[in-house]
Amino acid sequence: MINAAIFASGEGSNAENLFTYFANDPRIKIKLVVTNNDSAGVIARAEKHKKNVQIVSKAALENYTDQLIEFLKVEKIDLIILAGFLLKIPDKFIKAFPNRIINLHPALLPGYGGKGMYGMNVHKAVIANKDPESGITVHYVNEEYDKGEIILQAKCPIAPTDSAEDLSKKIQQLEFEHLPKAIEKFL
Repeated sequence: MINAAIFASGEGSNAENLFTYFANDPRIKIKLVVTNNDSAGVIARAEKHKKNVQIVSKAALENYTDQLIEFLKVEKIDLIILAGFLLKIPDKFIKAFPNRIINLHPALLPGYGGKGMYGMNVHKAVIANKDPESGITVHYVNEEYDKGEIILQAKCPIAPTDSAEDLSKKIQQLEFEHLPKAIEKFL
């Protein structure tokens, strides 16, 4: 069995989708949630599903990387899923979990990736560029923002009348459908 940790900074809708999707799958157990935001909605969602929650500040992630890695190893974490986690993962962390950190990105990489390209920032840029389609990318994390090997991509059309908010809703539906499929590929 694979033990997984979900890292999230926001509402946690993707985390909750994964809790439900994999609830009875003997191949994977989502053991805990790590967040850098002590008021994140993911905390209540995790507690509702009886998941352990760890709050780790940006400073702690950067300055106590070894301790966090050791904690995850004690918890026997095999897979880390970044689902709306807004901090850059330190290189030392990536080396400790090679090809075992998966990121969900709300665009079709390599476009609209890199520092500052997350959430509505991505959707606004895609709409401003008048792209005919967008989508999601699930990829392994390496030392460069959004440059790791792609596991899965899924697309959706963009109507000329779509706003960034409309696109956000379409992307969220793709995330709910395809992030579990990407994790199944890992399994």
